Amino acid sequence: MTPRQLPVAGPREVARAGGRLVRADRWAFAGVLGLNALAAAAGLVGPWLVGRIVDDVQKGAGVGDVDRMALVILVFSAAQFLLARYARYLGHRFGERTLARVREQFVDRALALPASVVERAGSGDLTARGTTDVAMVGTTLRDAAPEVLIAMVQALFIFGAVFLLDPLLGCCGLVGLLGISWSVRWYLRRARAAYLAEGAANSAVTEVLTATVTGARTIEAFGLQERRVAASRDAIESSRRARTRTLDLRSVFFPTVEVSYVVPVVAVLVVGGMLRAHGVVGLGAVVSAALYLRQVSEPLDSIMMWVEQLQSSSASFARVEGLGAAARQAPAAADTPADDRIDVVGARFSYEGGREVVRGVDLTVRPGERIALVGPSGAGKTTLSRLLAGIDAPHAGSVTVGGVPVAALDPEQLRRHVVLVTQEHHVFLGTVRDNLLIAAPAAQDAELLAALAAVGADWVEDLPAGLDTAVGDGGHRTDGSQAQQLALARVVLADPHTLILDEATALLDPTTARHTERALASVLRGRTVIAIAHRLHTAHDADRVAVMEDGRLTELGSHDALLAARGTYASLWSSWHGGTDGAPA
Repeated sequence: MTPRQLPVAGPREVARAGGRLVRADRWAFAGVLGLNALAAAAGLVGPWLVGRIVDDVQKGAGVGDVDRMALVILVFSAAQFLLARYARYLGHRFGERTLARVREQFVDRALALPASVVERAGSGDLTARGTTDVAMVGTTLRDAAPEVLIAMVQALFIFGAVFLLDPLLGCCGLVGLLGISWSVRWYLRRARAAYLAEGAANSAVTEVLTATVTGARTIEAFGLQERRVAASRDAIESSRRARTRTLDLRSVFFPTVEVSYVVPVVAVLVVGGMLRAHGVVGLGAVVSAALYLRQVSEPLDSIMMWVEQLQSSSASFARVEGLGAAARQAPAAADTPADDRIDVVGARFSYEGGREVVRGVDLTVRPGERIALVGPSGAGKTTLSRLLAGIDAPHAGSVTVGGVPVAALDPEQLRRHVVLVTQEHHVFLGTVRDNLLIAAPAAQDAELLAALAAVGADWVEDLPAGLDTAVGDGGHRTDGSQAQQLALARVVLADPHTLILDEATALLDPTTARHTERALASVLRGRTVIAIAHRLHTAHDADRVAVMEDGRLTELGSHDALLAARGTYASLWSSWHGGTDGAPA
């Protein structure tokens, strides 16, 4: 399947999300604003006093008067420095706390995503959003936002001071900044789309590289190296073009802004000189206004330097916030399942661009029943298991649990009813205990050991620190069977009502697999189990056996009844036992 991009939040959604983050730490945000305002006010004293000094010297003021005003300038400069520094400190703390909220929300939303959404999007997009985009948002919250906030307050106060000195000089300063205004509008009209395209291109690169690394052995076995190299080159080239587009925007934006800084100062000096010649304004006012407008270049420069960061971060924030929209796309069930009975009625399903792999399946799974789903490779067993587990929804027909569509249950509700266990497994960094507590955070050691014993993971007792032994990189290296036993132990601890095993013991040797399945059967007595496997001893132990062929359910009955019918199941059983019809010893 071609990966689908996860949704991207719109500007209004991003603005609302930003507002929620600010309200969550409103007092710190208000403190940052207040301190910035005080720092900006303190910074206005210096240029104003310089103008006073010029006027007083013209009037014959003495050295003592100048020294006193110079001392006041020094005091207010120091106050401005201290206030701005503390405001920046509070701003960084605010940014770190807000970033923590963004990260926690991202993890919550990622875990709440339906599995089908994650699979169709591909791991690359989700990985890029959780790493590059979240890091970009963090940089903005920690550095860019406080800097821009300080700069905006300073610029506002400085222009206010120029207008108080002389409204005409203030107008000259604003007119001189029209070049910056044009540059910003030009840049903002193009930047969001360009940075969103760059983020999507980066996700595509991550997806291609992740898929190549994960499937390295398959690629080598089938000689697909050239295809993967070509796909990687195409993705990297698309990423390069997207990055070049944002670079082109910056190469126009920044030079224009740099030139525009000089224009308002020149305008004030020229116009102020003319007004001074006609006696309209004093020399001190002209000097103070020029100093103010020269001073305003620093906060404006800070704002302009971060505009690019803010646009990039805004695009990243839109991608991070888009995860919430992805979680809301799945239809939510209005009702609670009445019981654990699963009904499949006329279910049909096909993957994008392919033929139907499940075709008109009807099946009822009663609570507490053991059903074995068997059939040749490609018969549709795994796809049916995904429909039963709510990972995919049928394109026609229905799959319900307790009368409610399985795919419409929210992830938390779904996990209480159905859990799908495949031969894919994961060992998390940490201890054995950490890996088990994921499924049951409140479980005691006795429960953890019982779960391990239930799946035959006796090897844990031989580890140096038992449950506290670190696993993964730098710790105990688990092989395939041990990793799968840890995954099955988590299922035991999760205690689902219905368990679907899709080749769940495929990586275990036959003896260990048989022991694990029997142990699971005893632990899960009274619960519904649907086992999908090629090892037909699972079918021998089941209450009923469902046989799939070419997407259809062709046989359904007990092991003995299907053997007696001498149909497809009997042929599979005979083939598995090398031509004999007897049950396994």
